[in-house]
Amino acid sequence: MAAVTQLQRQFIEYTTSLYNEGYLDDQFTQLQKLQDESNPDFVVEVVSLFFEDSEKLLNNLATALQQKTVDYKQVDSHVHQFKGSSSSIGAQRVTNMCVLFRNYCEEKNLEGCMQCLQQVRHEYVLVRNKLEALFRLEQQILQAGGSVPMME
Repeated sequence: MAAVTQLQRQFIEYTTSLYNEGYLDDQFTQLQKLQDESNPDFVVEVVSLFFEDSEKLLNNLATALQQKTVDYKQVDSHVHQFKGSSSSIGAQRVTNMCVLFRNYCEEKNLEGCMQCLQQVRHEYVLVRNKLEALFRLEQQILQAGGSVPMME
């Protein structure tokens, strides 16, 4: 059981670091609270949908910004959607970058939008990798016969 205790401690420390470094906010905790025995994969399923939607939105944004005449309303609509889905899973740094992105859309600032696209993509990849690592850690705890600690 020492291995399980070590994995659980690792899980708590890693999760705490995700909050402290601003990758996640309280919305992720709220999401975790919705998971129970009847739906043990709820968080993974919701976050996986977020990953799928995000890839599409990032591609749509890249395409929209490469047009001869950029439709900033369309770009803003994609960013607004990305901001909402990021916020709903608690991906705080992605959400914050979307707020900045929307300001550049409002100003019709192509250079600012292009920079934000790169930054939002970077923040998205970071949070995706960190959440995937968190989910792998959860699986290791479960496979070792332990239970995943709940964060308060």
